[in-house]
Amino acid sequence: MSSTDTNLYNSNLENEFIAIVDNDAWMIEVLRVVKSLNLNDWWIGAGFVRNKIWDVNHGNKRTELNDIDVIHFDPSNSTEAYDLELENKLKKLHPNLKWSIKNQSRMHLRNEHLPYINCHHAISFWPETATAVAVKLNSNDQIEYIAPYGLHDLFNLIVKPTPNFDLEVYNARIEKKQWKKTWGKLDIRTDWSEL
Repeated sequence: MSSTDTNLYNSNLENEFIAIVDNDAWMIEVLRVVKSLNLNDWWIGAGFVRNKIWDVNHGNKRTELNDIDVIHFDPSNSTEAYDLELENKLKKLHPNLKWSIKNQSRMHLRNEHLPYINCHHAISFWPETATAVAVKLNSNDQIEYIAPYGLHDLFNLIVKPTPNFDLEVYNARIEKKQWKKTWGKLDIRTDWSEL
């Protein structure tokens, strides 16, 4: 667990979250592949985590992912070329998956933000609170996670923007994703009065 505000975390949700990931052999395999690269401050987040919890809460089998979102933080080599090199390494290690790897030390430029200080800080700018969750295996192969907004929204199927994300862009994203078609119980909030 990693958070500056431990009040965001409910130990029951945390235990359930870790158990869900730990009991998914495929997720553990993917985490081990990324761990083998020995990246600084690395995590897998977004749909890899979000979709799993939503699938569990809907009784669904695994929903196919568009890609595996790997993030890391390495200011010493923040070129896109380096990330492409890392993606190619991942493709060789696990060719059946579509990998996306982004060094968060440069993503503030694309997003027109001040520089991020680490991955935990960077994902606080991701679109939805339920998406801003990431996992990794530590040196003892134990699951760790970061969730700047906690796990409540993720487990309660609440979709709402993070405070750092533009509501208009968020609403366009929600319209494009069409998540309710796959996960009908989602509580998607699109108006500031609902947040």
